[in-house]
Parts: sequence; structure tokens; C-alpha cells
Amino acid sequence: MLKSMTGYGSVHQHGEGLAVHVELKTLNSKFLDLNVRMPHELYDQEATIKRLVSDRLVRGKVMLNIDIVQEEDPEPSQGYNATLFKKYYNKLRELAELVGDRGDDLFRLALESPDVIINQEEHPFSEAQLNLILGAVDRAIDQCDSFRKEEGNRLRDELRQYGLVIKQNLEALAAIDPDRIERIGTRIKNNISRLVEEEGLDENRLEQELVYYIEKLDITEEKVRLFSHIDFFLETLESNENSGKKLGFISQEMGREINTIGSKANDASIQKHVVAMKEELEKIKEQVLNIV
Repeated sequence: MLKSMTGYGSVHQHGEGLAVHVELKTLNSKFLDLNVRMPHELYDQEATIKRLVSDRLVRGKVMLNIDIVQEEDPEPSQGYNATLFKKYYNKLRELAELVGDRGDDLFRLALESPDVIINQEEHPFSEAQLNLILGAVDRAIDQCDSFRKEEGNRLRDELRQYGLVIKQNLEALAAIDPDRIERIGTRIKNNISRLVEEEGLDENRLEQELVYYIEKLDITEEKVRLFSHIDFFLETLESNENSGKKLGFISQEMGREINTIGSKANDASIQKHVVAMKEELEKIKEQVLNIV
């Protein structure tokens, strides 16, 4: 199944005291180019989130934005060691009494003593909240992937039509090519006969030259290869694998054969079909750039 690199997904999730909004946009790119914007409290989950995305969206420019709003008052981000605070306070009071100090700052000094305040920001989200956030990301990826599949189906139909038009022109070209060879052969033979009569040149030598030039103008091999490339292109469109790069390579090979046919044929009736094939091939090359 073909997938476009253009995709979109948006999920709003509420629960566990959070409002989570995940937005995912993808565009075409040769490789996976992943850009994630999220709250700094979620940075410790960055590798997990990127892996979720890269496992599913293997190619393209991916822009993921995660917004999180606390819908309920969060728990304080700091805790306190009350036992240790009391020990510091009592010790400081003893010292103050020893020197006759009033001890006005004892509370502040004890509170600022080592290990009294416990920083709890190492785990700003509970396990349930993380599951909610990662689930929203996964659903956004599902939406984006579905969007890519739908767009890929449309591109497949367009590309198939372009390929069939090239094949139709090649078939028409192949049908008139024998007449071209015959016209060329007749023209050269007439010229040979004239040269033999007027210049007294060696007829056998000239006939060898005739065979040489007709072979130079023969496009049989190019037609066979181009038919093969077109069939492979149409077959690849129905493949279940990611085929963007393969289709690009096949279209390059098709272009080489079409150009060679155009340069070797040197015939107005042939050139008409060559131009038509080039037009369709340009459409293919443009669309293939957006396929995963």
C-alpha cells in the first residue's frame, strides 16, 4: 500500500487532572526528519516519544507538538523532611541560647539547611498521567498514518494513470516504428544507388554502411526495456512495502530509455509520442517525491 508523506493528526485528551493536546504534521523529505516540541517536564520521555513516532512514520519531515495543561491543582513540587528540620531547629536554638541571641532567623536557617527540602520534580507526572500522554501521541500517529494511507491511495491512482498513458504512447510508437525503419532504409538505398552510378563507389561497402546506420537508429532494445520498466512501475504501485524510493529509481530508468528513443529515432511521428511520454514522466517524478 502506497503512503503519502503528507499527513495530519490531532488529539485532545482529558483525564488524570490533565488536558493533553497532541498535533502531528508530516511533509515530504528524503529521510525521517523529526522535530518534537513539548513541555520541559516531559523531556525525560523524549526518547520514548521519538521511538513511537519513528517506528510508525519511517520517512518524511515530522512536526510533533505536545501541549499539557493542569486541570486540577498539582501536588507541590517540593517535599520536606520534618524530622531533619526539627533537629536543625533545636540545634540552632541551643546555639542561639548559648550566645544570648534572640534567634529570630532560626526557622529560615533550619529550613535552608541541607536535605530539609526534597525536590520532587524528577517525576512530575504520575504513571497514569504518562500513560494518558503517550496514548494521546499514539492516537495522533494513528490519525496521521490513516491520512497518509488515504492520500497514498489517491496518488497510486494518479501514478497508475500516468504509467498507462506512457505505455499507450509506447505501444503507438512501436506500431509505427517499422515504417520509420523502412523509410530510412529506402532513402539511404536510393542515395547509395545514386552514388554508385554517379561516383562509381563500391556498392558492397556502401551497403555495409547502410546496415551500420540502420542499426544505430534502431530502438528495439530501448522499447523492450521501457515496456519492462513500465510493467515493473505498475506492479510496484500495488506493493505493500514502502515504495517511494523504488518508484523514483524506476522513473529514472524510464527517463533514460525515453530520452534514448527520442535521440535515436529522429522522426516527427515518433517524437510526438516521445514528448507525450516525457510529459507524463514529469508528473510521475513530481508525485513520487511525496511517497513514503
